[in-house]
Amino acid sequence: MTEKTIEQLNKDFGISGQVEVVEGKGGFPVVEISNAKATAKISVYAAQVLSFQPVGEPADLMFVSENAYYKTGKATKGGIPICWPWFGPDPESQGRASHGFVRNRMWTLLSVEALPSGDTKVRFGMSPSEDTLAIWPYQFDLVLEVLVGDSLTVTLITENKDDKSFSMTQAFHTYFTTGDISQVKVLGLDGKNYIDKPDGGAEKAQTGELMVTAEVDRIYQDVPSELTIEDGDLGRRIRISTSGSSTAIVWNPWMEIAEKMADLATQDYQRFICVETANAADEVIEVAPGTSYVLKATYAIERD
Repeated sequence: MTEKTIEQLNKDFGISGQVEVVEGKGGFPVVEISNAKATAKISVYAAQVLSFQPVGEPADLMFVSENAYYKTGKATKGGIPICWPWFGPDPESQGRASHGFVRNRMWTLLSVEALPSGDTKVRFGMSPSEDTLAIWPYQFDLVLEVLVGDSLTVTLITENKDDKSFSMTQAFHTYFTTGDISQVKVLGLDGKNYIDKPDGGAEKAQTGELMVTAEVDRIYQDVPSELTIEDGDLGRRIRISTSGSSTAIVWNPWMEIAEKMADLATQDYQRFICVETANAADEVIEVAPGTSYVLKATYAIERD
């Protein structure tokens, strides 16, 4: 990313004392926000939130691997990657990349706004290109809105601009920082059915709170609109409030898989948990021509 381009982005979108566009790792432009309520960093590449830290909080909400890739065509491991227009493997088994094509492409920075509330709203967009049409032959308009305040809200708006319906699955593949994974609990899933991917896709039911003591890769179905991550080591709770979703994925690779991932350090599995707001598995979304679908998640840090 050339310096001139960064300068132009600042000219168009910078807000003195609150928002600056800087050159991040890999040369990607990053929107840096520092308002009275929080700081945040959002990469224009992948429209990916990389950091969110409310004022007075000692730890970042987001985990980003020190070994993460910052290279065109690669996904960056950490923050909030966006899986779209499918979650997981190619649903049509055509050899297309897992999790779709928007998490490893440049988006367009559409607008930055300082709101009267003191929050900052940033909007990113993606439209079809010759490249995306070869992968997924539909006309669409995709917008991500990020609201940075006391809490962090991400809203993904999919508009079908084609003359035919399309089906999609999607997710906010959110990586939350943890102090020590052994002291983490996920609340709100008790009694919910899930697909256990490490156990060959067996269907099971959750009993009690979820704790991570081995590899976890589960797709929970019919989940409530609020889940909570309790982190005993960091002394905080992360409340996840959602709309447009009844599916949640919980993922932690544990030691063996982490060791095999070049973009994770060996001990990183102890430092994060993914609790993903999604439409996945049986929750396939049909979007008719001229209509939109909205997926939304708000993340708030709570303490006693």
